[in-house]
Amino acid sequence: MSNNAWPGLQQFHLPFTSPVLVFFTVLLVILLIPILLGRIRVPDIVGFIIAGIIIGPYGLNLLGKNPAIDLFATIGLLYIMFLAGIELNIDRFKKTRHKSLMFGLLTFSIPITIGFPICHYLLGYALLPSILTASMFATHTLVAYPIISKYKVAENEAVGVTVGGTILTDTAVLLILAIIIGAKQGGLTSVFWLRLMISMAVFLAVVFFVVPRIAKWLLGIKGQSKTAQYICMMACMFFSALLAQVAGIEPIVGAFMAALALNRLIPKPSKLFDDIQFVGNAIFIPFFLVSVGMVVNLQVLFHGPAALVVAATLTIVALAGKWLSAFFTQQLYHYSNTQRQLVFGLSSSHAAATLAMILIGYKNGIIDANLLNGTIVLILVTCMVASFVTERAARKLLTAPKEQMVE
Repeated sequence: MSNNAWPGLQQFHLPFTSPVLVFFTVLLVILLIPILLGRIRVPDIVGFIIAGIIIGPYGLNLLGKNPAIDLFATIGLLYIMFLAGIELNIDRFKKTRHKSLMFGLLTFSIPITIGFPICHYLLGYALLPSILTASMFATHTLVAYPIISKYKVAENEAVGVTVGGTILTDTAVLLILAIIIGAKQGGLTSVFWLRLMISMAVFLAVVFFVVPRIAKWLLGIKGQSKTAQYICMMACMFFSALLAQVAGIEPIVGAFMAALALNRLIPKPSKLFDDIQFVGNAIFIPFFLVSVGMVVNLQVLFHGPAALVVAATLTIVALAGKWLSAFFTQQLYHYSNTQRQLVFGLSSSHAAATLAMILIGYKNGIIDANLLNGTIVLILVTCMVASFVTERAARKLLTAPKEQMVE
């Protein structure tokens, strides 16, 4: 029977384009992956990324580039940063802010210090591509943070220090990206610097002084339903992400800043806090992880030795830089080996910010296809390593819950 005889079968053409079929496919993955891989102790995060590779355009091609997936993946990434911010104990964070600053400095400077000479002298890239790629090594996405939530070890000092350092290093790297693009376009003028400083100042002022007051007023309205409270928080998150984008900063910075600004308005535990966690971990964050897998093209490894050498070099340098950052943090603050693993696990995964930087660099003609493809492989490997290391460290911490807690 032809598709013309049964028009409804046309929606099964690959890749799927029907929003209903696309959504059903991803939901099926989200449902089955924990069941299938849980018995062999493979972290859900790794399973979702692998599933994305299998069903994505470079696998079975069940799903291609799709506006619905892009939308849900974007929400998932913002959700990861928002959850990290609202789960942060502000009082403890204040006590460890100097440690977060130091970790942010280490996890920013060490990967760049290692990465630049390797890209410039070993791989032979020019100045701007080398700076951009070295900066990419410094970024990391809290892909493994849902594992922290799952094992309820967010109160550990090492987690707070890593989360605080994340936003510092990612913000610095994204500012470098803006400067590199400006240099490529010949726009590093006094007007450029003035506009950047003013936009940053306005963004921070609105997020930390205006948004919390509006949210507090809305949450305080008599008879406010739980649904309305949840929508209020989501609206604040997206508004802050939008403000960041307008200011020339990545939206993930806005989402995290919004969470810090609203942290005290969301009691822990509370129904609102539980609702925010549940929706993110059930739908949006898995969507994001599946979308990360969908951009991975393992075939690039077979395009010749150059692609393989670049991919292997980028991956080794990325992991080495983050491990050294975690090691020096451990030595400075006398953390245990388990806590060092926790810091390394949380900070070693490269995903959203890394992908955004490389894609922008590629579109602007700063980097070549080998660097782009090598970065995709780097994303897959580091996300897997981060998930396994974080899972193992979180399990160990359960047997020693008082280990290095802030007094």
